[in-house]
Amino acid sequence: MDPAPATLDAHQRAVAACRRCPRLVAWREEVATVKRAAFRDEEYWARPVRGLGDPAARVLLVGLAPAAHGANRTGRMFTGDRSGDFLFAALHRTGFANQPTSTHRDDGLRLTGCWITAMVRCAPPANKPTPAERDACLPWTVAELDLLPGADVVVCLGAFAWDGALRLLAAHGEAAPRPRPRFGHGAEARVGRYRLLGTYHPSQHNTFTGRLTPPMLDAILVRAREMAGLDAG
Repeated sequence: MDPAPATLDAHQRAVAACRRCPRLVAWREEVATVKRAAFRDEEYWARPVRGLGDPAARVLLVGLAPAAHGANRTGRMFTGDRSGDFLFAALHRTGFANQPTSTHRDDGLRLTGCWITAMVRCAPPANKPTPAERDACLPWTVAELDLLPGADVVVCLGAFAWDGALRLLAAHGEAAPRPRPRFGHGAEARVGRYRLLGTYHPSQHNTFTGRLTPPMLDAILVRAREMAGLDAG
């Protein structure tokens, strides 16, 4: 692994330059060349997507990987797709974001109290990174967690993120409890000094079918604020 960057800015620059996984590099760049018709006039980011948010965050939101025509296009986590539209609206309603929309990297969005990241930084074919690709990307998120010393509440956006967060914390030196905590919407678990909170992923399938509604996601984010003590005093 490369030496751990000493600052968040250095970490983000290093992430954006990563080419460790040949399959993911080829796919992210192919998508940027072929493009979706609706975005044919846009220049795609087509690089690993960096985390974003408040360096003093108490809450870490973890997803699986960027969307091919979402964050792989815009260069910002959860920006430019339906999942992000749903998530950022909820973050605004619950006091984490200054605006309810996220459309591009320079749209004025600011996050307070939270940081958003993913277990895999490149868009994978069929939204399915391989175990080897997840392992190759894990050190980036471990290093990122080191640079977010105040973050001790981890909101896992879906079952894959829950599993990834447990692997992340194990790699960070936190012993997982036994039995292994099971994912569920609203599930909570303590792993060392960290607390995990699960929610269904804000995917288009989940939100269109009503499996995840705005009040359900708002309740999770309000609970995250409570767990982090963001509204205390």
